Amino acid sequence: MNNWQGVLIGPMATIRDALTVINTARSQFAMVVDGSRRLLGTVSDGDIRRALLAGASISESIQTAVCVDPQVVQDTDSPDAVLALMRRRGFRQIPIVNSERCVVGLRTVDDFLLVIPRNNPVVIMAGGLGSRLRELTRDKPKPMLPVGGKPVLEIIVNRLVSQGFSRIWLAVNYGREIIESHFRDGHDFGAEIHYLREEKRLGTAGALSLLPDGLNEPIIVSNADLIANMDYVTLLDTHVSQSADATMAVREHEYPIPFGVVFEREGQVLRIEEKPVHRVVVNAGVYVLSPSAIQRVPANTYFDMPQLFRELTADGCRVFCHRTNGYWLDIGHRSEYERANAAFLDDWREKNGLSDG
Repeated sequence: MNNWQGVLIGPMATIRDALTVINTARSQFAMVVDGSRRLLGTVSDGDIRRALLAGASISESIQTAVCVDPQVVQDTDSPDAVLALMRRRGFRQIPIVNSERCVVGLRTVDDFLLVIPRNNPVVIMAGGLGSRLRELTRDKPKPMLPVGGKPVLEIIVNRLVSQGFSRIWLAVNYGREIIESHFRDGHDFGAEIHYLREEKRLGTAGALSLLPDGLNEPIIVSNADLIANMDYVTLLDTHVSQSADATMAVREHEYPIPFGVVFEREGQVLRIEEKPVHRVVVNAGVYVLSPSAIQRVPANTYFDMPQLFRELTADGCRVFCHRTNGYWLDIGHRSEYERANAAFLDDWREKNGLSDG
């Protein structure tokens, strides 16, 4: 829901205020938040009706009708998981909150029925050499390696188009003739595709300097070697709601320590933790950049995305991360590429009733 901010009300609102918000926004409920947009509860037209029937006055505080423990979803939840929950519980709308329980959006049934066109440009960095997959990329660039019969880059483009993003620029260098021959102007994929042709390698951000002038909306930037269940809409909406200069999609990564880890103080053993699993937050390879951030990319110069984020952070710009979960795989290594194809085959078998057992 694009105008979800229109259904926010404060804790001091009256029942009349809530009815006005619900009627104006043509929604079925309002979200009660504090000054930091932390969710305090929700109130539906049904909640209000029951409160009035119980004797409440329309001028009374909304607290007499509010549900203080509503069902919510996290901003890291995948669209498929949210839809499954809404079907299971019969919800038509549900608040989206972040880890601090601050409202960052509202998911409605219509979000899954209607694809709302987004005018925001998308840049996919498809100019890499794929040197770690050299035996597979001698004849084609890494983004054109097939997973489940389709090039990885086509899978990314299809997912973007399915979420309403059709203005796409492909940054190309190695094997660009193959990419351009496959996608052409994007018409066959429901997109309007243009090309940023790197005459030399420009890194994971340098090609942004080749974008035409006059792009005034936040821009989504993605690596081209990702197979991910990415919700680009929520990522973009979160960026906009935070008035961010730059937002990085991140995910949690686990790695085991294959030894017993000793915790000590001044030589005295406090405890031993056997083969613990450490969890860190890592870059997921998808970003949203405001025009002010794009302007910092030097022209025709090798420039990587982490460098851009370091400079923005050092200068005190509004830089945020957005957690995402669900399926995510970087096909940069042979083992991960084979894993992606195996996962696709397993999914196909399950859908066609051919899974083992």
